[in-house]
Amino acid sequence: MENQNKGFLGAVERLGNKLPDPFFIFVYLAAFVMVMSAIANAFGATVEHPGTGEHLEIRSLLSGEGLQYITGSMLDNFTGFAPLGLVLAMMLGIGLANKVGLLETAIKKSILNAPKSLITYAVIFIGILGNIASDAAFVLVPPLAAMVFYTVGRHPLAGLAAGFAGTGAGFTANILIAGTDALLSGISTEAAKAVDDTINVTPVDNWYFMIVSVVILSVVGVLITEKIIEPRLGTYKGDAAGKEFEEVTAVETRGLRNAAIAGLVYLGLVALAVAWPNSSLRNEDGGIIPSPFLDGIVPIVLLFFITIGVAYGVTVKKITSQGDIPKYMAESMKDMSGYIVLIFAAAQFINYFNWSHLGTWVAVNSAEFLTSIDMTGLPVIIGFVLLTALLNMIVFSGSAQWALEAPIFIPMFMLLNYDPAFIQAAYRIADSSTNIITPLNPYILIVLAFMREYDKKAGMGTLISLMLPYSLIFLSIWIVLLIIFFVTGIPFGPGVGVYLN
Repeated sequence: MENQNKGFLGAVERLGNKLPDPFFIFVYLAAFVMVMSAIANAFGATVEHPGTGEHLEIRSLLSGEGLQYITGSMLDNFTGFAPLGLVLAMMLGIGLANKVGLLETAIKKSILNAPKSLITYAVIFIGILGNIASDAAFVLVPPLAAMVFYTVGRHPLAGLAAGFAGTGAGFTANILIAGTDALLSGISTEAAKAVDDTINVTPVDNWYFMIVSVVILSVVGVLITEKIIEPRLGTYKGDAAGKEFEEVTAVETRGLRNAAIAGLVYLGLVALAVAWPNSSLRNEDGGIIPSPFLDGIVPIVLLFFITIGVAYGVTVKKITSQGDIPKYMAESMKDMSGYIVLIFAAAQFINYFNWSHLGTWVAVNSAEFLTSIDMTGLPVIIGFVLLTALLNMIVFSGSAQWALEAPIFIPMFMLLNYDPAFIQAAYRIADSSTNIITPLNPYILIVLAFMREYDKKAGMGTLISLMLPYSLIFLSIWIVLLIIFFVTGIPFGPGVGVYLN
């Protein structure tokens, strides 16, 4: 650990540790917007709204009108903030499935039952999908992967690295609609209102891109593990006695089976409801892009997780009465308390930024500048990705960082005719890739503790050196994938392309 504070990573860690708590970052930013709005108003700054052509004056938040807005809108800013309801609703279902043990059992069963030749694939794949359990995957997948590798005679640190890479660097990808989709799309929608208040970024708008990402990152993660990490580590010669894993019990297996049956029945009923002639879940032309079905995807996904969570919980006797269901939901809400507090401050900052018209002013002038230097295509998108990757080294929370970036970059790119959902996808690949190398990731120390159970001399440098290939290669591959979608016009989600229609 003596080298932890040396070099570039040490400098990043020291800088990050000096930053205030994310809650106060938004408080300070809100205060900064107040001051800047007053200064801009004093100089008579105006901007032409790109959508309506209306000339807008920068409104001062420190004026009488501004102070009335601040006091009168505070509660509405918070309760009306789109990500709040989306994420809390999603977590009612996902949290229930997690608290009764369904997600943990599914992860263990998937990895432990994988053939030896496919163990690495299983670890990376399940690690990526593990984000459905939110941060719980960080403390479940890496140690389990290390134990599995050790049991089959492979280096346990290679398994731990693969598990951490899938869970951390692949955090934003999934084949299911997860809480991350609801959270980020809500923030994107709020930011887009500065240009067009009719824009709605939905949780499925990056779905196609993320499904492809899961497949590609799983393959790439395996190649990194088996061609780079394991050869570097060599043969494990340590003693890890007592690291045998606990088998999935018979009742847990039955619970998993019943959850799968319940989930398939539920999905079948949803499919039937959508396919039914003249279904009210389809649009007037009979299509589903757009449609009430996609508009209601959050409650549909919520009910899916409640269905499988209850089926599993009843089977394993975690749910023995009706009262147990809301009890587990309430426990999952306790885990969201920090997010709720953060959102209160973030909502004020974003709404102040938009009400004052500073957001529109920054977006219009930034877009005009980029156009004047002829930087409006792929170079500016890639530049945004790289900037986000660097910022993630000092702002670990994905939601906090997007709440910082979205009010500036979403309107700016919309004025360059880019769809906000496309920009959101560009943000996600950068934020996710560097999760595993930023010293500000609180789970790095937990993974380091797991690592020391197999190698007493392991330090922060050991862990970072193992994770750096995953981070850099994942980011590079993801940028290439983004370019492919960009050039070929493959939709990022249902009806979502690169450009605004």
